[in-house]
Formats: sequence, C-alpha cells, structure tokens
Amino acid sequence: MIDLSAYQGIIFDMDGTLIDSMGSHLQAWQKACEAYGYPFDYDYMYSLGGIPTVKTIEMLNEKFGLDHDPLVVAKDKHQFWIDLQHHPLVIDETVAVLEKYHGVLPMGVGTGADREHAIDHLTDTNLINKIGALVTASDVSKGKPNPETFLKVAALLGVEPSQCVVFEDTQIGYQAAKSAGMDCIMVKDGKIQL
Repeated sequence: MIDLSAYQGIIFDMDGTLIDSMGSHLQAWQKACEAYGYPFDYDYMYSLGGIPTVKTIEMLNEKFGLDHDPLVVAKDKHQFWIDLQHHPLVIDETVAVLEKYHGVLPMGVGTGADREHAIDHLTDTNLINKIGALVTASDVSKGKPNPETFLKVAALLGVEPSQCVVFEDTQIGYQAAKSAGMDCIMVKDGKIQL
C-alpha cells in the first residue's frame, strides 16, 4: 500500500480515478457527437476527461467549426448518460487508499463533473461521507487544467496546496495539480502508477 504520510491532505479526481464511469461517459459522448454532427474520436474524447461538459462542447464547436448551444448539447449528453442506466463501480486501488487514510488525513474530491452528478455518484458508491470537501465544475469559474478546482479543495480542507497530493487519471488533471503546486499520482486503467 502506498505511503502518503509525507502529506497533510489527499485530493482525488472522481471519474476514472475513484469511480469507474469513464466508459459510460464516453458512450454518452458518442451519442451526443452523433446527434450534433461532431466526429467522434474515442482517444480525443478520453483526453478531455475532467474538463467540464460545457467547456468540452465549446472546444468541439471550435475544433469542428460548429456553433451548437453548449448548454443544450450538455443537457442532451447528460440525458444520454442517464438513459444508459449506468451504475458506477469504485476503482479498488484508489478507494483502498481512501479507506486507509479516512480519519487519518483530510481528503477531498475535485472533479470536472457538475455538483448533482458528483453527489449522485459519490452517494451511490458510499464514498460521500468519507470525504471532507467536494469541489465540482459547478463550484469554479475555470475548470481543469486550471488549478482552481484543486486549490479550492485544499482551502476547504484547510491544507496548504504544497502539502497535498492529487490522484488523477488524465493529463489535464495532472496539469491542474502541478499548476496548483501539488504532487500528482496517476491512475491508469484502474491501477495506481508509481
């Protein structure tokens, strides 16, 4: 088991790091892309993991020269995801870290998901009561790779950013953690990369 005793706070990304939901989100993105005429590229969409939905749609509009209303597309993408009736599963290795340090170090979640979605996922997986802070796309003006999400989690936990470690599964999240002055441990395909 990984030793995090050098830190005073732990921050987890949610989708793809604590909770295995990236697959269902990518399925919903594929449906949204097909509905709105965006070419769907699995690897590209995966690389955008952690970016808030509305910002992702703005990026797709720019990339493909389209002008869809990001709020409308986001609503439809969310509905496609709900229609999948996906039940989130936890990622065992990172949840084991959360369990080990629960009550030992302050812990929070910083996610690009909206607040309602994050609360639903964390409640469904019985993780909500094990974290001391939750910062979502609904709580920041600039999502990842901007460091605002992780800096807000650290502030809510009462821990200096330099004393926090972040668990992330995307390069965008890694950039956000590094920009916040935090160490970052990557999670790839459900495995902690050391």
